[in-house]
Amino acid sequence: MSLLDQIDKNKLPEHIAIIMDGNGRWAKEKGKLRFFGHQGGVVAVRDVVEGAVEAGVKYITLYTFSTENWNRPKLEVTALMELLVATINKETKTLMENGVRLNAIGNINQLPSRCIKQLNQAISETSSNTKCTLTLALSYSSRWEIVEATRKIAEKCLNGEINPSDIDDKLFAMSLSTAGIPDPELLIRTSGEHRISNYLLWQIAYAELYFTDKLWPDFRREDLYEAILAYQKRERRFGLTSEQI
Repeated sequence: MSLLDQIDKNKLPEHIAIIMDGNGRWAKEKGKLRFFGHQGGVVAVRDVVEGAVEAGVKYITLYTFSTENWNRPKLEVTALMELLVATINKETKTLMENGVRLNAIGNINQLPSRCIKQLNQAISETSSNTKCTLTLALSYSSRWEIVEATRKIAEKCLNGEINPSDIDDKLFAMSLSTAGIPDPELLIRTSGEHRISNYLLWQIAYAELYFTDKLWPDFRREDLYEAILAYQKRERRFGLTSEQI
């Protein structure tokens, strides 16, 4: 029986978030430049997204480029932005074929104009797809997102649109860039690191965490299925006892 066949579709995580780590180390192990690792990472993204669609996962969110990544060497950042444009342009057809809707969160205005244009075009072109929503976290950090949400709420208070007493978990969640997207039930991080790295801190409050030593360019749909199967073996109690579930 294949790994896919072993997955219980009744216990499938609706939303999986992934920290794609290890591109640089993967390239270094092969005696290549870091950019070679990022290219390998694109291949992994394609296979994992197609695998997610095949399994029936409705939402995938990928930590694609953090606000901290802007501090990397200028040559690498420039190469990453060019790769992003080329990848979006190339993969839009694949997204359409698989019924995947593209979405993006983060401080998108920091991206080069060519990236923004290509991204918006792909988002528009795939907007009618319903099998899966692929969200790219670009120029994103959770602290930035939380501060932005707080600012939005404060402005609404100052404008008299809401009262401080109206602020609750639901209002705050709706002020985040992930508004309308269910919180991830499963967070996967590759490369053996055991950190959250400023990613979806509010949204993963009750997510199951899955860490693998495999470097991202080597990660494939079978690895995704293994993570889902591990998730399905866990008991999610949300503060309750086992007897209460």
